[in-house]
Amino acid sequence: MPHALSRPLSSLILVLCASMAAHAEAPKFADPESLRLWSGEAPLAKGAEEGDVPTLRLYRVERTDPVPAVVIYPGGGYGGLAIGHEGEAIARWFNRMGITAGICIYRHRNSKGPGEGYGHPVPMLDAQRAIRMMRANANGWGINAGKIGVIGFSAGGHLASTVSTRSDGGSPDHDDPIERFSCRPDYAILGYPVIGFGKPYGHAGSQRNLLGPDANPELVESLSNESAVNDQTPPTFLFHTAEDQVVKVENSVQYFSSLVRSGVPAELHVFEKGRHGIGLAEGLAGTDQWPALCQHWLKARGIID
Repeated sequence: MPHALSRPLSSLILVLCASMAAHAEAPKFADPESLRLWSGEAPLAKGAEEGDVPTLRLYRVERTDPVPAVVIYPGGGYGGLAIGHEGEAIARWFNRMGITAGICIYRHRNSKGPGEGYGHPVPMLDAQRAIRMMRANANGWGINAGKIGVIGFSAGGHLASTVSTRSDGGSPDHDDPIERFSCRPDYAILGYPVIGFGKPYGHAGSQRNLLGPDANPELVESLSNESAVNDQTPPTFLFHTAEDQVVKVENSVQYFSSLVRSGVPAELHVFEKGRHGIGLAEGLAGTDQWPALCQHWLKARGIID
């Protein structure tokens, strides 16, 4: 009789121990904190008001082992920031996967009022700085410095593709310690991104806000990011909808094609249904599968367990 009970009892003990271990490793979410990207005046600042001060709104995951991280660039046509459904909701989604997230509050055309803000290269400088800041603080924030990615939506997707195709390894001798770190993302996720500038399928409003109405054609072409992809561009996950009439699906198709030609690991999902700006696409049957597909991709890439 004792022998007959020992196997079920030992199995129960193993289950309980596994459950306790899983509970012990469950991520804890810290309250978000807002951190200035530069302790002093930001580059090319036009003043010292709120719209002149780019920040990183940090949503930390606290675990015993270092966790991956992601910098979020909300959309808004370079004329605003969709902080809610393309910022805060996305940060908490990443937290639930055990990933520390930081929303980059980057400067844009309307930062200081209608038409009184910032154009290129300021959003790019802010976006690159946010990645460097994550990497520079990896030890203190419990981050795996080799698993820091970016995600961007709409014009924020253009910004994410900009930092994906224009990165550097940092300046080792720079006076600012944060500038010594690389701004290259280890992975990228683009949601219904603006990609093409000066193209029939491009988004004229984003281009105008970033570059102005009379931009040099060479500058316009240089920021049409499908032409900037190279073999150093990070592995990229893209999703878009065929119904998007604001930012046409061809933006994602062209970028994906460039990634494939350059030998960069890439995955593209085009869903039939969904207007522009769907965020997590909650309640949108079919299209609401993109977060699960993205999570599978992150596992396949070895970003999360």
